[in-house]
Amino acid sequence: MAVNFVPVMLGSDINAYSMARAFHEAYGVKTIVYGMFPASVCAGSKIIDYRVREHNDRVDKVLENVAEVAGEFPDKKILVLGCGDNYLNAISANLPNYPENVIAPYVRLDLLETLIHKEKFYDLCECHGIDHPATYVYHKGEGHGFTLPFDGPFVVKPAESDTYWKHPFPTQKKAYVLQTREEVDKVIDEIYSAGYEDSLIIQDFIPGDDSYMRVVTNYSGSDGKVRLMCVGHVLLEEHTAHAIGNHAVIITEPEPELCEKLRGFLEAIGFVGFSNFDIKYDRRDGKFKAFEINCRQGRSNYYVTGAGYNLAKYLVEDVIEHKPCELTVVEDRHLWWVIPRAVAYDYVNRDYHQAMRELDGAGKSVNPLLYAPDNGLMHTLRIKKGQRRYVGWYASCMEKVK
Repeated sequence: MAVNFVPVMLGSDINAYSMARAFHEAYGVKTIVYGMFPASVCAGSKIIDYRVREHNDRVDKVLENVAEVAGEFPDKKILVLGCGDNYLNAISANLPNYPENVIAPYVRLDLLETLIHKEKFYDLCECHGIDHPATYVYHKGEGHGFTLPFDGPFVVKPAESDTYWKHPFPTQKKAYVLQTREEVDKVIDEIYSAGYEDSLIIQDFIPGDDSYMRVVTNYSGSDGKVRLMCVGHVLLEEHTAHAIGNHAVIITEPEPELCEKLRGFLEAIGFVGFSNFDIKYDRRDGKFKAFEINCRQGRSNYYVTGAGYNLAKYLVEDVIEHKPCELTVVEDRHLWWVIPRAVAYDYVNRDYHQAMRELDGAGKSVNPLLYAPDNGLMHTLRIKKGQRRYVGWYASCMEKVK
């Protein structure tokens, strides 16, 4: 199939591989992926041209890498997608600077910075009627004399994750679930002692295991109108310190009222491109509450493509083919997992085992990393080795379900 575009991914994790697979399935095209490390799920792939570059997420390096591809393919459109929060600012900051044949479907930098900063995001939620957990915003220098308007357990996380990870320390986590106020004070001190400067988010912990989580993935067209929405019911997340909250098992299911509320929010702020919301259902008041918006497709994005709604096609039909498109809200049920079957059944709440078996038995399941056309020996061995690691990772931090 002749195509007039080249997809470029910045970042080399499961997110990038999943989107590269979507492009390959839809158009037979090979994706260029820029990563910072030789070891990656993208390395050695037949469907990816993997390029290792140092400091890949710096503003100047992003422009350099994108311009490199634009120069290689001057007669084609270059579609640029960031696959991690650390790439988004650099992509958006370069919007006025890319060569003419580059398309980067992202909002302007000031809106992006507002959305990915959790303190500012919650302010927007208040304005647009989006429910979120009860929140206290802590600013550096407040000390320990502040009063929280809710009891524990507490969740503590950085308001701005990019700079947070640039100040590592031994006990650093993506987010902390803490039982006591003393633990909260201790974590605050550790984070700021490491050099982080921005605010922290302290929240009321919404009860319930991983199966109370939802992810909502969307594509908003160049006109700001939402074209696709898909709710994933998360059944299991990862629980290691740096990966906590990453999705491991998802079943798609309809939540039309939630989608309508989020659609109104996205269109009101003039959002374009991919987005996904992290949501948790609060059984105490029956509300879905937003934790954050990611201004990109998420790590688990293939749960949408696997359900029959190829994300690459929605992007290409919008920015390359300029086709009109009505809103689609996905209703089909489908199972996505990025861990071995046995591990999923060991740790997913047993209430969902029957649904998992039925979908898997009906051929309505997918692991995005297991792609038959991508059958090179070294890549296959790398993926199998990565899958085996999940056995030990889960055993180290979770009890098997009984």
